[in-house]
Amino acid sequence: MATQPVAVVCIGMAGSGKTTFMQRINNYLHVNKQKPYVLNLDPAVLTVPFQPNIDIRDSINYKEVMKQYNLGPNGGILTSLNLFATKIDQIITLLEKRAKPPPESKVPAPKHFLVDTPGQIEVFVWSASGSILLESLASSFPTVIAYIIDTPRTSSTSTFMSNMLYACSILYKTKLPMILVFNKTDVQDADFAKEWMTDFDKFQEALNEEQNKGVFGGEGFGGGSGYMASLLNSMSLMLEEFYVHLSMVAVSSMTGEGVDDFFEAVEEKRKEFERDYKPELEKRRKERDNENASKRENDLTKVMKDMNMDSRPNVAGAPAQGDSDSDDDVEETAVDADDFPDAERDDDDEEGLKRRYMNALRERGIQVEHDDPTIANMIAQTRRAG
Repeated sequence: MATQPVAVVCIGMAGSGKTTFMQRINNYLHVNKQKPYVLNLDPAVLTVPFQPNIDIRDSINYKEVMKQYNLGPNGGILTSLNLFATKIDQIITLLEKRAKPPPESKVPAPKHFLVDTPGQIEVFVWSASGSILLESLASSFPTVIAYIIDTPRTSSTSTFMSNMLYACSILYKTKLPMILVFNKTDVQDADFAKEWMTDFDKFQEALNEEQNKGVFGGEGFGGGSGYMASLLNSMSLMLEEFYVHLSMVAVSSMTGEGVDDFFEAVEEKRKEFERDYKPELEKRRKERDNENASKRENDLTKVMKDMNMDSRPNVAGAPAQGDSDSDDDVEETAVDADDFPDAERDDDDEEGLKRRYMNALRERGIQVEHDDPTIANMIAQTRRAG
């Protein structure tokens, strides 16, 4: 059985080299004859150095959104994503068709879906539309988050810890496997980051060195309030467990160094998704389905009770309850059986009752299946009440 394509969602702060990284991994896959399927979800970008198969700019005009809704740049991006999220079912359908091309198709199914996101990271990660897009992807395909980090700007202990906390919040918000991509290693090597993540003592040494230099305020050891150094020390201890769940790769988007390691990490995270994350997603989906089914049954039961249907309608010769048996009354209350083609004279005929309920519900615009258990329950209640 062929494995499903893995969706790689690239997230990173503005200036981290995220779009250049997208270009590099896209080029890498083309060179290795593994043409990916690319999605661009950044409505504000003017040009991208790759050819997206699905582009939010084709259906959403970012500047027009800002103009019509009187929004600023971030509000325009957020609203554009919200509008695009309304088409998520169409997008997933396209991806599913692309993942399983017909036998006669000469275009092979891609092994990777590459997703580029807006540089305003908080707009995507913490918005409702971002959650919808990620959850919809993860419900259909193995999905991995690639968190792009600007290595030269992360060389101090404080900025490094800030990035780690951001990555931690994204991991627990999305609940998806994550790879930390230390980008721009052609400018600065990322060995220091690997050391700090795997060796607590190395981070402590760097922290003490910065404190001695007065980086956190004051001059010399113990300068300033000491609050910042103490906080970083505490957070480094707390995040040791967090580092265990991450893969870390060092990449240069300019030279292509480390891209092989990145795709090896993607494959490992795909297996991790199937093993650890997919069962949890299915569990949450089943809980939501059960909640929806319960709510639907309650709503349907309420509607059927409101209809106040008897076990059968009056038929010719049968007086309504509470009426006298006089000929005049019978004549006034008699009902032609032809007016009720689905009615059954035998109370034991469950099929007749079922058809009556279904017809009444359809008249109210409620579509139900013939074997809906709620109808069977209502019939049983009707018989008990009778």
